[in-house]
Amino acid sequence: MRDHEVAFDSSATPPVPRFPPLFNAVVPFVERHAHEGRADRIAVSSSAGDVTFAALGENVNRCANLLCRLGIAKGERLVMVVKDSAEFFYLFWGAIKCGVIPVPANTLWRGRGYQYIFEDSRCRAVVYSAEFSHEVEAALEASSHKPAHALVVERPGGGLRELLAVESPVLDAVCPTSASDDCFWVYSSGSTGSPKGVVHHHAAMVAISHYFGAATLGIKEDDICFSAAKLFFSYGLGNGLIFPLWCGARSVLLDGRPTAQTVFAAIEKFRPTIFFGVPTLFAILLQEMENSAPDISSLRLCVSAGEALPAKLFQRWQERTGLTILDGIGSTELLNTFISNTPENFKPGTSGRPVPGFEAKIVNEDHREVSAGETGLLMVRGISQLKHYWNKPKKTADTVIDGWVRTGDRYFRDEDGFFVPCGRQDDMLKVGGIWCSPIEIERRLSEHPAVSEAAVGGRADANDLIKPEAFIVLNKGNAASQSLAEELLQFCKSGLARYKYPRWFNFVEQLPRTPTGKLQRFRLAEMRGVEN
Repeated sequence: MRDHEVAFDSSATPPVPRFPPLFNAVVPFVERHAHEGRADRIAVSSSAGDVTFAALGENVNRCANLLCRLGIAKGERLVMVVKDSAEFFYLFWGAIKCGVIPVPANTLWRGRGYQYIFEDSRCRAVVYSAEFSHEVEAALEASSHKPAHALVVERPGGGLRELLAVESPVLDAVCPTSASDDCFWVYSSGSTGSPKGVVHHHAAMVAISHYFGAATLGIKEDDICFSAAKLFFSYGLGNGLIFPLWCGARSVLLDGRPTAQTVFAAIEKFRPTIFFGVPTLFAILLQEMENSAPDISSLRLCVSAGEALPAKLFQRWQERTGLTILDGIGSTELLNTFISNTPENFKPGTSGRPVPGFEAKIVNEDHREVSAGETGLLMVRGISQLKHYWNKPKKTADTVIDGWVRTGDRYFRDEDGFFVPCGRQDDMLKVGGIWCSPIEIERRLSEHPAVSEAAVGGRADANDLIKPEAFIVLNKGNAASQSLAEELLQFCKSGLARYKYPRWFNFVEQLPRTPTGKLQRFRLAEMRGVEN
């Protein structure tokens, strides 16, 4: 076997990838395409134009050369606060090629979130899109760790684009890494709301691309993949960057917010064949189609993850469009989807069955596997699972138990072997496919001068999708009103990522607590009183 070449052992079921001693993921994902006749084919499309596989390879080389010239060494971290764009591809793969660890960051965060990542990762460099300058630069100013380099992608006379333009498009050498070496990180929120750096190795992208992208979804070279889910978190990273490149397909990028109008406009312009979204977005798209007739005839397949897809929403989408949504479950810890429905075998209201290459089981509190039909905690294992959490050995030990990843999701397996979701083990909410901590929302509400106490729980909206609901105890001298609810809404929107604001406000006299004062979050729904 040649260096950096992946082989699959067909004697195993499913075939198992075999890696040579020297393996860097940039070779099969970026460099091989020119050698396989795709140099002039389009790899990435966006409002900024098209990028061919040849141009992608050249700009990845330019980026790797730049990082080397800046003195960023193998194993050092590059934090990316970068919108979905060709530059995201260049930075991510350029870093990997020269052994630097790319760390995509959530572009919806505020300054405190970025400050935490800068300090936790001890990053050597930060690159950010101009529209995030205010939050990123405030975080850099406040951070106790000062990265050696901070570059703006679009800054005239010294931004990333100008720097790349003068670098050589040639770099034959690939950093000598192995399949098990650290490759990239993705930060994931935990049950306390504190971000965790999830460390992935070079083999992870190969496994998830082969087993889910190619074998399960059937992505081919002539497919065009459009992911409304952003590249900064693992679901979007797989859909929009990893799977298309593995399969030699094209990726469509939307650099702005995915609204019904922008999504339909992108579908009509770029004619994708596979669309990746989250249930909340599919509900929004259906609502828009009540008043318009967008042309989505190019689509052959829709994929959903991030939160459970209600059977009612699945059926409404199928009736309206004739398309099937393949729902599944994935996680940052496993990189992408590990249980999924398939084009040939799907069941509404379920997450499907384990993807080839992954094992899943449901266990009780003693970690004993339960019988079919019995609800328990979902455990998963596969090649793409995390190596560890950065600087969190206890959290790693609590999550990876005897080689199995504890997902925190509750499931049962039905009579047909399909996995049926039953919610989270902890209090985390999944809103629009992204985890958010109710504690973070409560903290923001408690900063308002009218608020004495605040608690946040999950509530299903008209589409059976979970959204935050707030329960507020007011300070004396403040009265519940619609205007105060609106003021609190705007207060949350100004200090939190846009998806985290409460959709409902309830003003209550007290919050449900145990005799020792611990909040009983599961009882919040009983407290619905004066609702605004």
